[in-house]
Formats: sequence, structure tokens, C-alpha cells
Amino acid sequence: MFMTLEDETGNVQVIVWPDLREDFRKEVYGSRLLVVEGHWQDREGSFNLIAKRFENLTHLVDDLETRSRDFQ
Repeated sequence: MFMTLEDETGNVQVIVWPDLREDFRKEVYGSRLLVVEGHWQDREGSFNLIAKRFENLTHLVDDLETRSRDFQ
């Protein structure tokens, strides 16, 4: 499985092997704020994160400061 995660610095492609996806099924499919631990793969200048572990931090979302931006 491939996941694309985004933060304020940009996007990262995450590779999730089938066994790991099943082990962390609840985190992978049910998180709004997700920590991914793994190692970087560099193939000809293309970087991917090979996932090893996930952590659901959705409970912290309500505590995040949000600001509205006007793009007009």
C-alpha cells in the first residue's frame, strides 16, 4: 500500500507492506493525525519512507491551534 502524507513542509510517499498494514489497521485507516516511523529509501533521487510502525495521535487534534487564511 502507498500512502501520501502531508505537513507544512510538503508531501512524503509512505510504503506500507501488507503484514504491517494488518498489524496497524486501526491506526492506518482511522487516524486524522498519524505518526509514521520507518527508514528512508533513496532510489535515483526519489525518496520514500518505508513504514515500520504507526501511532494514532488523533486525540491531539482538538488541541491544535487553527487559523483561517484569506487567499484573496
